[in-house]
Amino acid sequence: MEKFQEMHKNTTQEFSVIPTGAALGADVVGIDVTTISNDDYAAIHAAWLNHLVLRFRNQKLDEESLVKFTKRFGEPDAFPKAKFANHPQIPDKPEIGLISNIVDDDGNPIGVLGNNECLWHTDMAYIDEPPSASVLYALEVPSEGGETGFLNMYAALEALPDDLRRKIQGYQLKHENVTMSDGTVRDGMQDQIPSSDDVRDWNGPYHPLIRIHPDTRKPALFLGRRIHAYIKGLSIKESEEILDQLWDITTRPEHIWVQEWQVGDLVVWDNRCTMHRRGEFSSDSRRLLLRTQVKGERPAGPGLPL
Repeated sequence: MEKFQEMHKNTTQEFSVIPTGAALGADVVGIDVTTISNDDYAAIHAAWLNHLVLRFRNQKLDEESLVKFTKRFGEPDAFPKAKFANHPQIPDKPEIGLISNIVDDDGNPIGVLGNNECLWHTDMAYIDEPPSASVLYALEVPSEGGETGFLNMYAALEALPDDLRRKIQGYQLKHENVTMSDGTVRDGMQDQIPSSDDVRDWNGPYHPLIRIHPDTRKPALFLGRRIHAYIKGLSIKESEEILDQLWDITTRPEHIWVQEWQVGDLVVWDNRCTMHRRGEFSSDSRRLLLRTQVKGERPAGPGLPL
């Protein structure tokens, strides 16, 4: 992707959008997100659809202003802990989740996901209507590790050989909903672990492998996550062979941009056409990020199986 600066001077705040030069991502420079106007947001939204991930550095947000910023992108949804386990991590802010390895005085985690690696995934692809956008705001970050990688799923689809793209047209993929991205079992789902090793026995909704973005109308590969994934209607062997090919192409370096976190970073990504992962970091380090998400729609895809 060519790296150039987009100047926005006819907005309330004069700011620039500077692409990372990688397959996706851009910095929005010279803006305070707590005071953006409708004109500012219109330019930000257009840049977001174009670059898929936006980073705003040196932001100073409280819980209220984070939720207010999130509402610019749509209706905030409850964080999974509050949505499914009725356990908001901030009592009066069910929209905000704590991504952290910090423990309280009693040794209980204050957040989720700890310090281990989180594999490539789309947020909450395991529900019928996955979020359209996700937002992360950094309060504490480790000196090493904990970086977030992002994948451009438009580019991943475009990189597929024609025969492979035709083969997956119209097919649906199961998105397992029992385990989390760090491999642990979700609260209340222990009794949903199947007794067999057959991936077809795991719970989860089916979504199209090729998804049409509702705003850009562009097709994107929609893999969600590899754990216990299964392409509906195929033998396990054929499903695994196709998924091996898709993941091999998708995770090529040319489709990736990596966010190295700094305190005050605010990052918003389009959950409909990206995937992301988190690198591990030392358990002796502290990491605390606030996360929100925007309600989405049921993924729609083109065509029927050939």
